[in-house]
Amino acid sequence: MRREDLPRGLRPFVDQEGRLIQWPSRFKLQQMAAALLATRFEPGRNYVEKEVNAVLVEWHTFGDWALLRRVLCDWLFLDRESDCSRYWVRPGAAERIDEQLGPAGARA
Repeated sequence: MRREDLPRGLRPFVDQEGRLIQWPSRFKLQQMAAALLATRFEPGRNYVEKEVNAVLVEWHTFGDWALLRRVLCDWLFLDRESDCSRYWVRPGAAERIDEQLGPAGARA
């Protein structure tokens, strides 16, 4: 997703490569940032924690992948086994992403 296709309020928190460079302080922008990160995960694929961390490390620059992993699960973008052995994109995550970032067609 190109930076210019993001909601205007989120753009200052994303670099030209599409990486999150700072965690926003405003809740609404945090939700948008989490939705952006959720787009980096492939629906229907299972991830181990190390793979989730690797995706998050690739798509943010401020070094707090644990916060981001927790937020993605708490805000229903990702789900996980109770022992954290497996993660996956939750059903309905696409709709939550669209609510935060706009319809996928508008983001293309």
